[in-house]
Amino acid sequence: MHQAATILRNEAELCSREVRRRFQGLMGAMGRWKTQVPSLKKAVEHFLKVTRSYWSGLFYCYDIAALPRTNNDLEQTFGKWRHHQRRCCGQKVAPATAVIRGSVQLTSALATQQKPFFAPELATVPHEQWQQLRSTLRHHQQKRVQQRQFRRAPQTYLAQLEQKLLQQTLPP
Repeated sequence: MHQAATILRNEAELCSREVRRRFQGLMGAMGRWKTQVPSLKKAVEHFLKVTRSYWSGLFYCYDIAALPRTNNDLEQTFGKWRHHQRRCCGQKVAPATAVIRGSVQLTSALATQQKPFFAPELATVPHEQWQQLRSTLRHHQQKRVQQRQFRRAPQTYLAQLEQKLLQQTLPP
């Protein structure tokens, strides 16, 4: 485990390909030698299984400079963003729009910490891609409105939904 931590700490600042190669070698050795220590066999098998399940996304942080390496670091990043959202709004909790638009707001907040963006750079985003994102955000907002309507008056909401369904299925 200490060797795994040393490899993933990456003090030599190797690229993701090299970290992946070293870690894969360690995992291979652990798989081959797990029978030598029967008391640790189940723990090693569990470690290998969990590591394989996360393998596809495990090494991105070594190629992207400011990407947090651990879940704790990532949670701190989210926490800082929520804190700033609360401070901007003067509320004790994050605003409800954080659920709907949070992915866009968080991404833009993190990106602007790396470098400033100017109008000509922002204008290079394909219009179709922008429209698709706006459509997705609108869809999420509509779902949240429906959830709120259901929570406030479930009987009324279900009656309206049933009426719409009957209108669609009955011939005119």
